[in-house]
Amino acid sequence: MKITFVEHKYKIAKRFKDVISEKLAKLDKYFGETASARVVCSKQNKNEKLELTITNKGVLYRSEVTSLNMYDNIDLALPKLEKQIVRSREKVTQKKRTAPKNMGFEFLDEMPELKLPEIYKKKTFDLDPVMVEDAKDAIERLGHNFYIFLNAETGKVNVLYRRSENGYGLIEVNF
Repeated sequence: MKITFVEHKYKIAKRFKDVISEKLAKLDKYFGETASARVVCSKQNKNEKLELTITNKGVLYRSEVTSLNMYDNIDLALPKLEKQIVRSREKVTQKKRTAPKNMGFEFLDEMPELKLPEIYKKKTFDLDPVMVEDAKDAIERLGHNFYIFLNAETGKVNVLYRRSENGYGLIEVNF
């Protein structure tokens, strides 16, 4: 696994690099040599923050922890990462309908529970051509966070959604 270290207001010691490299090497059994890791260490007031990001074949695994000690952060972040990796692998094996392999965990004591959410409600509706301004009015009128419509100007399916900054976002769907 290729590891990149990034420092933000924090000087990474050689010993720390060795420790994190050794521990991340234990996750190679999930990926092999194709994965890359990015380790970001930063200091925020009295706290030290560790961000671990692993990418492998387009899939991203990320953990971010903050504590008073960077070495404690390693022990907090790695189980989170391994849990994400195991869940991701479980989803793939469930889709293939094969039994999961028990590989033995490095940072977890037991297999994390994986329950995929069920679809509990289905709606069907016809898309009528609507202008974007009319879609904004519909969101306000209905009190919803999003509105799916056929854009009268472009002829494409759009999703208008309410952003947290009191604005709107527009997604245009291409087929």
